[in-house]
Amino acid sequence: PISPDLRPQPHPPPVLPEEPMSGEESRRRGRWGEDLAAVFLERKGYRIVDRNWKCRFGELDLVAEGGGFLCFVEVKLRRSNRFGTGAEQVDRRKREKLRTAAELYLQAHPAVLQPRFDVIEVLAPNGLGTKNPKIRHIEGAF
Repeated sequence: PISPDLRPQPHPPPVLPEEPMSGEESRRRGRWGEDLAAVFLERKGYRIVDRNWKCRFGELDLVAEGGGFLCFVEVKLRRSNRFGTGAEQVDRRKREKLRTAAELYLQAHPAVLQPRFDVIEVLAPNGLGTKNPKIRHIEGAF
């Protein structure tokens, strides 16, 4: 007998890939996810001190103070975890860019708080139409 994994798949596949989105649509979704993450953090007692801070090495989505830390927060919005979780998408190269951007941020905005790198995953299966997106905060993610 043929293993179920090796059987031919129906054509077209049951789940078609999403249409590629425009740059503006991607930015709009990103802002929406960052807004959700900022409200989530504020409800946990954090204070947002900066958003979308840019330098030549990239961008820091959110910078927040809370629990004695200055948190550099990478926000990852996903419709599903089919290709991995949001945190899994923050690979070694991305972590290096975030660390370098955070160093430059601290040079421009000296702080006495201990720095920490967090990831907030926003799972929104229906995109902007999702009524109750699932939010997961990973403190000290890397």
